[in-house]
Amino acid sequence: MIFGVHALFHARDAGRVRAFFRDVLKWRVVDAGGGWLIFALPPAELGIHPSDENRHELWLMCEDVHATREALEARGVRFTRPIENAPFGLVTRLEIPGGGELGLYQPAHPLAIGLSEKAPRARKRASAPARRRRSASGAVRRNRAATRASRRRRA
Repeated sequence: MIFGVHALFHARDAGRVRAFFRDVLKWRVVDAGGGWLIFALPPAELGIHPSDENRHELWLMCEDVHATREALEARGVRFTRPIENAPFGLVTRLEIPGGGELGLYQPAHPLAIGLSEKAPRARKRASAPARRRRSASGAVRRNRAATRASRRRRA
């Protein structure tokens, strides 16, 4: 069965993009030979949204978008958008040298990370501010109940 996702990032200047992920984001990497680097990704989840067009996006998630942005700017990362409130969290965009832009956000929605049987243990909740925003609506209680029920079904 499927045990993971292999995402591809196509860029005109692949060397600069690889250097960014390796040297700036500090993602671990294996050399597949011939200079082909494959990066270990943080835990991931997939959202499917209705749209008038077929397209794909890649967003990085963080616990504190303000602190993450500050840390990345200290490493020389240029951000192309201010931090803004969106229905799903706090969002911004950063420049990938030689490879366009990438979204970065602090989720305000329940996370699917950790629900996969193949996934290593991971943080199952959004950041504390996001949990506080959701608690009034009862989303946190519903998410916890669904997670417990899912675990019981697998047992």
